[in-house]
Amino acid sequence: MATRKKKKNEKTEEDYGREFFEALNQIETEKGIKKEYMIEKITQALIAAYKKDHKGVGDNLVVTCNEETGRIRMVLHRDVVETVDNPNTEISLEDARKALPGVSLGDVVSSEIKTRNFGRIAAQAARQVIIQGIREAERGMVYDKFSSKSQEIVTGVVQRVDANGGMVVQIGNGTDATEAYLSMNEQVAGESYQVGDVLKVYVVDVRRSNKGPQILISRTHSGLVKRLFELEVPEIFEGIVEVKSIAREAGSRTKMAVSSDDPNVDPIGACVGNRGARVNAIVSELRGEKVDIVKYSEAPEEFVAAALAPANVVSVTVLPEGKSCRVVVPDDQLSLAIGKEGQNARLAAKLTGYRIDIKPKSVADLEPVEAEAPAGTAEEALLADEPEEEELLAD
Repeated sequence: MATRKKKKNEKTEEDYGREFFEALNQIETEKGIKKEYMIEKITQALIAAYKKDHKGVGDNLVVTCNEETGRIRMVLHRDVVETVDNPNTEISLEDARKALPGVSLGDVVSSEIKTRNFGRIAAQAARQVIIQGIREAERGMVYDKFSSKSQEIVTGVVQRVDANGGMVVQIGNGTDATEAYLSMNEQVAGESYQVGDVLKVYVVDVRRSNKGPQILISRTHSGLVKRLFELEVPEIFEGIVEVKSIAREAGSRTKMAVSSDDPNVDPIGACVGNRGARVNAIVSELRGEKVDIVKYSEAPEEFVAAALAPANVVSVTVLPEGKSCRVVVPDDQLSLAIGKEGQNARLAAKLTGYRIDIKPKSVADLEPVEAEAPAGTAEEALLADEPEEEELLAD
């Protein structure tokens, strides 16, 4: 009968063990997945593979990995009994004494399981557990990396533009790169992008999901403007100048209120920069969106007046009806204070948090404050095509 001859260069179990640990080290270097994590997953895979063909093993199977000796061992512990009910957890006294003559009933004997004896289905199950473990680790690393970038700006490259206008954007570099989806709702109206275009996006949130981390990005969020100013204006980054509030209608106009802790630092001048260099750089990044920078004040009268720039304001009166105020402007400044389609007044209301009722001076002089009806919102009272506004302009 022919027998299989051992080749001179045939690898030993120690050789395979060393290659195994070398592979783990390579995975850790290339993918950043900790070796200890992979050993845990592989241990789970080996145990799961064995249990697939051997029911009821429970905790009797133990896997040990020793990097120093290069050995991976699967050891099955079985109780020595008189009558065997489960051969996967028990062994008869007679069979046990064939290998260990001194064994007695109640003892526990251990035997090594060779992984090469696993069936095809069991081996596939083990492979699947290992692959899944690597995927989970990679997803976890992506989540950990980008969760720290939540509410920050990242640079992305457009990878794909869908038929509905949504875009797949690659953010990060090298092995840390991942994809995020920029929906139409988070894109600025009028902006268009092609595959390969580089753009800055704001990370709104990072969430876990069954398919991996979901990174929500935006070009319309007001946080994008704030972070751009932090990048461009050292005084904001260092905390000398503080951004108190932002009101934005993406693609059209933004109003931003700033203040300074240092009396020697002009917050508006710091944001504008020499000859407008700083704010112009941000306007360029926002593709032409106008940015109004106003000085914040604790006094609501001053703050509201500043927020209505570029219009001049005669007076601001805070009304007792909720958080609202009455603003008087020169007759020739009414349309400027309201803005096109009410935008200036609407953004001022968002910026300050006050409901603003704007009156031209000629009408305000005829109406005492005490007789003032409860103020409406900027949207309710300020659109030029409303009857009330037409009457005011006619007077």
